[in-house]
Amino acid sequence: MKKILLLAIVACGFQMQAQTNSDLLKHYEGYYKQMRLQGDVQGIINAMTHLNVLSPSEARQDTLAYIYMSEGKYVQALNTIGVVKMSTDSDIAVEVKAVSLKAVKRPKLAIEHFNEMFKREQNPLVAYELAELNMQTNMQAEAQKHIDYGIANSEADMKKAFYETQSPYEVPLKSAFMYLNALATYNKDKKANIDAAVDILDSILKEAPNFNLVQLTKTELLRQKQVMQAQAAQEKK
Repeated sequence: MKKILLLAIVACGFQMQAQTNSDLLKHYEGYYKQMRLQGDVQGIINAMTHLNVLSPSEARQDTLAYIYMSEGKYVQALNTIGVVKMSTDSDIAVEVKAVSLKAVKRPKLAIEHFNEMFKREQNPLVAYELAELNMQTNMQAEAQKHIDYGIANSEADMKKAFYETQSPYEVPLKSAFMYLNALATYNKDKKANIDAAVDILDSILKEAPNFNLVQLTKTELLRQKQVMQAQAAQEKK
């Protein structure tokens, strides 16, 4: 009799727990929908966190990490989803890892995930990220490969934003690739290739005269050329 009573109590407990979880899931699902209607991002994060604790799923985890990334909370995004490259990662997970690792200055790890993005779907915008990151890590051959791809495949309506001025601005993506090509040319020989790099920069300014970063780089390269010429003249005396 005692055993039957004990089993009944345990069964009742499991049933109550199931009802409690079901009620909580309904509550936070409703809360999530309401926060979305109100545009309350922190509320959305709170709701999704509770839902993922109550009923864990890859989709919920990926969504939560993506929201963190979209809000510039890159560390939280990575803490949610991890940094290890997994063959089973969803497209969202790969993007979150790539973008967040770049943002927290982990370029070598970011490259792994951008490479996976490019493998799944070749895209000039992803190629730009790979070109830039490979230049940062002195992988010049890899960078040049993606620069060449980007110049060949950038379409007229594709843009790239830059933020070094108070007012952000956009230029054609092809012009952005050409800028990286100018830097790559200069990096191959920082003394002999200044003129070649400046020629590329001049051609960019014809197509994108608002490309402030190109003008700044051209000014700096010409300054370096003047310094080198002055040093050479001094040595001849």
